[in-house]
Amino acid sequence: MERITWHQFFMAQCHLLALRSTCTRLAVGSTIVRDKRIIAGGYNGSISGDDHCIDKGCYVVDNHCVRTVHAETNALLQCAKYGTPTKDADLYVTHFPCLPCTKSIIQSGIKNLYYATDYKNNQYAIELLEQANVNIIHVPFEEYKIDFLSDEKLSLNLEMLTELRAKGATPEELASFEKRVEQLFGLNISTMK
Repeated sequence: MERITWHQFFMAQCHLLALRSTCTRLAVGSTIVRDKRIIAGGYNGSISGDDHCIDKGCYVVDNHCVRTVHAETNALLQCAKYGTPTKDADLYVTHFPCLPCTKSIIQSGIKNLYYATDYKNNQYAIELLEQANVNIIHVPFEEYKIDFLSDEKLSLNLEMLTELRAKGATPEELASFEKRVEQLFGLNISTMK
């Protein structure tokens, strides 16, 4: 088994935290790291004691759900609440931060921002991060690398494709399935035939 990188490890933590999200529009997770140690984590959800989107629906104002606190802000607030400094720390997040979260990231002294997925990347947020000398690093999350059943799943998919070929499926009929398998497992099927 291939060992995942530190960036993939911390990004995996973000995706795990996102599973706790209570927002039905987008699940986001964030992890704050210093010296390869997690110092805080957060996900987007309602403030303690308030209704959750999963229970009452999103409370949308000006095309934004105002019911939730964003993942990055929740992680930063956790540091503030427990007296953990964030100056020169790294922040990992599943989706590119919104403008208000970007401002909080800058004000908290975060040095490096790692994100997995582009999401409505605000040009002004990017400009502010660059002005503040916050490094912006895109770390695509490769879920298949942390899936402990990926070998079995790949084997099953390849077996089904082989069976379809044997039953007379044309290359055109197989193309969309092969493309999806390649995307899921990060490989090139044509080199495996």
